[in-house]
Amino acid sequence: MRILHTSDWHLGHSLRGFDRHYEHQCFLDWLLAQIRERDIDALLVTGDIFDNANPSSASQKQLYRFLQAAREAAPYLRVVLIAGNHDSPGRLEAPSPLLEVFETRIVGQTRRNSDGDIDLGSLIVPLHDRNGVLRAWCLAVPFLRPGDVPRIETEGDAYLAGVEALYRQALQRVLSQRQAGEAILALGHCHLDGSTVSEESERRIVVGGLEALSAGIFDSSIAYAALGHLHLPQTAGGREWVRYSGSPIPMSFAEIDYPHQILCIELDGERLGAVTPVSVPRPVDLRRIPAWPAPLPEVLDALAALSFPEPDLPEELWPYVEVRVRFDAPEPGARAAVEAALHGKPVRLAGIDVSYRRGSLEPGSEVEPTWGDLTRLHPEEVLRRHYRNQYGEALPDALLRLFQELLIEAEEAL
Repeated sequence: MRILHTSDWHLGHSLRGFDRHYEHQCFLDWLLAQIRERDIDALLVTGDIFDNANPSSASQKQLYRFLQAAREAAPYLRVVLIAGNHDSPGRLEAPSPLLEVFETRIVGQTRRNSDGDIDLGSLIVPLHDRNGVLRAWCLAVPFLRPGDVPRIETEGDAYLAGVEALYRQALQRVLSQRQAGEAILALGHCHLDGSTVSEESERRIVVGGLEALSAGIFDSSIAYAALGHLHLPQTAGGREWVRYSGSPIPMSFAEIDYPHQILCIELDGERLGAVTPVSVPRPVDLRRIPAWPAPLPEVLDALAALSFPEPDLPEELWPYVEVRVRFDAPEPGARAAVEAALHGKPVRLAGIDVSYRRGSLEPGSEVEPTWGDLTRLHPEEVLRRHYRNQYGEALPDALLRLFQELLIEAEEAL
């Protein structure tokens, strides 16, 4: 059985005010071609389908048109999608009754039965091949909030214990049902301990005081664990079969050098046969100019020297540019100077990264961060800086935990 694993599409995403519908459509068209050419049996999408909990109608149409086209291209294709922390579980699940007719299963949240226990059956998805033969079982676990996990009495972290219990209970249910030769796949949208985070574009998942889960939640009887949330493709916990596919396009300038990809998974009976990364073409370039922050005169020279082999590119193909300037003191006319230097060039100015010199710096060394672009700072970092400025000392851990709980409550209310 041949499966594609992809994640973190973030349909509806905008980069510093620029809509990215075109780039996402290029990816979806390419993905459709991969499904055809690689003769794929199943597609797994592990969360953050949309960029926010209230996606635009255009973003929703983009998803459903892709699913329709995929079904027409491969009538035997099975699709499993889970919700991520950016998605609205209810909104994502809303079209499930219709999509299940076309072998597309969406799991947005856990459900409880009349006894108050987790309905494990709603998280277990059997995967059949094109001949209708059962080949694998999916533990389709979406992003888990505290109310989504079993209530476990423990002296440790109740959320972590609940997540572990949920995967363990679902796995035991599958082990009691599966036959020899049927593989088990686990899907999840979470941050596993030791994994690399893209600081500029990934919303931190903090539940209680817990920043990351252990890769040990995935039992060795699982052939492959398909993960979402982190945008950098990587394995987790030293286990080659526990993987983040990463995002298909860069969500920020911090991700320019990421090897954006999908993963082609081949099952050999109940075991993992092979994992093949497939690079995603990048239709629109992202550039940081210069590579390291520099004084304004040097930056203006670099911008003036920009040349393009195809100056008549349509606007949707114009590269995004982040200009990186280092100042000794504020220069009010800097933005106007940058815009003038780029005037007439086929680029989209997607931000000016401003930093201030702090002592003697070498290229690539740290510069003093500014408050100029709050979208690049996590809320916790804003609070830390404000508290230190106000009180002259570090933010207490207890206050930080309370703030993090408020952030989670606010996201759940969206």
